[in-house]
Amino acid sequence: MSTDKEQEIIKELTVSYWMEIETVMNYIANSTNLDGVRAEEIKKSLAADVQEELTHAQSIARRIKTIGGTVPGSEQFAATQKLLQPPKDTTDVISVIKGVIDAEEGAIKQYNKLIQLCDGVDYVTQDMCIQNLSDEEEHRRTFKGFLSEYEK
Repeated sequence: MSTDKEQEIIKELTVSYWMEIETVMNYIANSTNLDGVRAEEIKKSLAADVQEELTHAQSIARRIKTIGGTVPGSEQFAATQKLLQPPKDTTDVISVIKGVIDAEEGAIKQYNKLIQLCDGVDYVTQDMCIQNLSDEEEHRRTFKGFLSEYEK
């Protein structure tokens, strides 16, 4: 693999790493802050998804290191998930659901970008991204189902 290609893959893996870390933070916040009977299923789902998103971040971090990069520390973090921020109204379950869908769509787009970037060059990273993509698509499907029920 060329050095330029390695650096590009590391750069995009780092983007994915931060997306997963930010998702973990926001899932923890929303699974804790939401109130009301209608929020219970969403809170449980978010709390359960925290570990899977953290596992994604950990596997990405290991891959960054394995292919010659350095996993960044918190000073390099810049939040981007505007729609997934905990709402002021702690009973606003719909905005949290929409935020989750938005975050999952961002992750899906990023993993597809990495899969294309790695094609024919880095099959191990590509395989990891394909698995993570599958997980993110499942999360999105679950929350789209929640949204359709809440918007009835």
